[in-house]
Amino acid sequence: MTLLPDRESPFPPLDPESFAPDPMTQFAGWYAAAEASGVPMLDVMALATASAGGAPSVRMVLLKGADAGGFRFFTHSGSRKGRELAANPHAALAFYWDRHGRQVRAEGTIRAVSAAESDLYFASRAEGSRFAAAASPQSQVIHDRAELEAAVRRLRAEHPSGDVPRPPEWGGYRLVPESVEFWQQGTHRLHDRLRYRRSGDRWVLERLAP
Repeated sequence: MTLLPDRESPFPPLDPESFAPDPMTQFAGWYAAAEASGVPMLDVMALATASAGGAPSVRMVLLKGADAGGFRFFTHSGSRKGRELAANPHAALAFYWDRHGRQVRAEGTIRAVSAAESDLYFASRAEGSRFAAAASPQSQVIHDRAELEAAVRRLRAEHPSGDVPRPPEWGGYRLVPESVEFWQQGTHRLHDRLRYRRSGDRWVLERLAP
C-alpha cells in the first residue's frame, strides 16, 4: 500500500537559508501555516517511549503546547507511557500533515511540568473529560466498561458541583528536543529533510538524504 501519492508539494523545496535559527521557532511557522489552511487533526502526534530495557511502544496523543522549552502533552503517570517515561525519560514524537505533505519528528529528554501548570490545563478541560481522567486507572486491566462508568458516577456524586480535582498522578510532560527533523514531500520520492541537531549550546542545521 502506498502511504503517500507521488504528487507535487504545495511548497517550494526546502531552503536551509530560509529556516529559523532554532527548531521551535521553525515549528511554530509550519504549525501556523497548517492551521491557517485548515489542516485536519493538526495537534495529533505519535509519541514513542521505551521501557528501561529498551522495549518500544507508540501511541497517538495530543500536543498541548509548543514553545522554546519543547513540546508539551498530558497523561496519567500510571499509564504505560507514564511508567516508561519514569524509567527511561527519553522519547520521540512525530506529526504528519497530509494536506501539506509535511512531517515533523523530534527526539529528546522528558521533563514533568509543574503542578501549577498541570492544574491550569486540567481545569480548562471539559467537565466530562475531567471526570473521565479522574476515574480511569489508565492502562490497567479492568473487568468491563461498566466498572469505569460506575467510577465516574461515584465521582460525580462526590463532586456535584462538577469541580473534580486533578488527580496527583495526572499531569503534563515536556519533550525537550535534542534533534528536530522537518520533512517535506517531493516528486518521485525525492523528499526534503532538514534536521536541527543540538551541539552544545547551539543548533546545527543539516540536510539528510531522503
